[in-house]
This record gives sequence, C-alpha cells and structure tokens, in this order.
Amino acid sequence: MKQQIAESIRLLNAIGFDIGNYHISVWGALRIVIVVLLVFVMGQLVSKLARRMFRRIDRLDRAQQLLGEKIASIAVWALAILIGIDVLGINLTALTVFSGAFGLAIGFGLQKTFGNLIAGIILLMDRSIKPGDVIAVADGKGNTFGEVKKIGIRAVSVTTRDNREYLIPNENLMTQQVENWSYSSREVSINIPVGVAYGSDLDVVEKLLLEAISGTPRVLGFPSPGVLLTAFGPSSIDLTMIVWIDDPEAGVGNVRSDVLWKVWRSFKEHGIEIPFAQQDVNLKDSAGLRRIADALTAREKPADA
Repeated sequence: MKQQIAESIRLLNAIGFDIGNYHISVWGALRIVIVVLLVFVMGQLVSKLARRMFRRIDRLDRAQQLLGEKIASIAVWALAILIGIDVLGINLTALTVFSGAFGLAIGFGLQKTFGNLIAGIILLMDRSIKPGDVIAVADGKGNTFGEVKKIGIRAVSVTTRDNREYLIPNENLMTQQVENWSYSSREVSINIPVGVAYGSDLDVVEKLLLEAISGTPRVLGFPSPGVLLTAFGPSSIDLTMIVWIDDPEAGVGNVRSDVLWKVWRSFKEHGIEIPFAQQDVNLKDSAGLRRIADALTAREKPADA
C-alpha cells in the first residue's frame, strides 16, 4: 500500500514543468490545495471551539466574551497559516520582496479594514459600546437610533424600531459623538410637552396628567414621574410631563404616544381645553377707518342710484 502511494506521488510529481530552480507539478498543486483546505477547516473548527469556550465563562459579560473570541480567532488563524506555510516548506526569506509589496498594498488598500478591526477591539476593551446597548449615532440625515445587535470585525450592527439594520463602521463610533442610552444605567427620561388654555385649573390639570402617566404601561413608578410648569406662552400655559422607562430598546415614541392619547381623552372628559395659536387685532382709529370705508362705498355707487 505504501509503495503504491509512493509510486502515485512519484508519477504525479513527474507531471509538471520547471521555472528556474522551482519544479511545478500536479502533486505540488494537489498538495497545496490539500494543505489550504486542512488549514481552513482546522481554523474554522478551533475558532468555533474558542467561541463556545468563552461563551461558557459566566463571569465575563458579553463584551468581554466577544473580545476574547476575536483575539482567539485572530491567534488561531495566524497559527494555522504559519503551520500551513511550514508544512508546504515555503521559504519565507524568498518571499521578502513579495511580503514587502503585499504589506504596502495592505497599508494603502486595506487600511480602513484594519482600522475598523482595531477600533472594534478597542470598543470591546473599554466597554463603551456592547451588544444590547441602545445608541444614537449622528449621520447626514439625522440620528440612527437602535439596539446594538453585533460588534463585528468591520462594523457594528444596529437594529432600529422599524426593523432596519444599519452597519456602522467601527471607526465612526470611535471618532463621532455617540449617545449610549444604556451605558451606565438603562433608566431613560422622556419629556412630553403639553399646553392648556388660560383659565384652566392647573391643580386639576396636574392631577389628570399624573393619572394619565400612571396608567401607561412601561412607565416606571420610580424614579417618580412629574409635571413641570415651563412657561406662560402666547396662546397657552405650557407644561412638561417627565416619565421614566428602563427598556429604551422597545422605543420612545410609542410611550409618548400612549401618554398623549390618555391625556387627550382625560382632557376631553373633564372639559380642559387645549388651545390653538390665535392672535387678536385691535383697531385704534375705528371711526376714521369707517369714514374711509363710507367714502369708498359712495364713490362706487352709480350716479342714478
């Protein structure tokens, strides 16, 4: 059996051609393919084992687990590639020029990729952003608001309330201002403005607003909600309701909508008026304007009238 294998290798090695001092044969190409496949399969298996091992360590939070997984994956793939090069018997000194050119190409062409890789590792190390956080990132059209689902090698996956998934490069999160709604605490306050007409009983209004807040799901009892008198506006008395939630990933606008719906029904039931913008015009010389109007009216009448 061994002789048959050796004879087959000798025949495959004989089929080929020479380039300078190098002999390229069918066996050499087949050997490279086999080693590359083995390196790829082993790298995948060991990386999966490393990920499972880190996920079973309960004393580490999710960010630390991800950091360990990424470092272990990089180390496994680097070791697998070095082992593959050693098995193939490639002389690294002969690749000095090629490696220099390849490194230069990486420096110019893949600098963003490596920059995002390092930025992702830094984000995981300082734990400023981690999976499950609710963040708002400024872009050209406004703010991308959503929950961090995954921190990848190149980008962070953020899922919004309308189930859109944004892939934000890691470098952007390092260089731009980011609002992390759950960095040190998941309790978030929401300000809800409302206006009532002048002449309304503010004590009754405050009571109705607090009842509307307390009857809304997801609103916390502590920190306790409140009602602030913010201004005497030109058309209304302006108040602001302050409510607290601890699940910002479920959205903020729906809480505001629920509270305002309850306020609208309560005000309608108790006769509290929500005014609209209006202006009063006072004419100081009304008699003079009347004389001018009468003169214009007389001029427009026919002569035979």
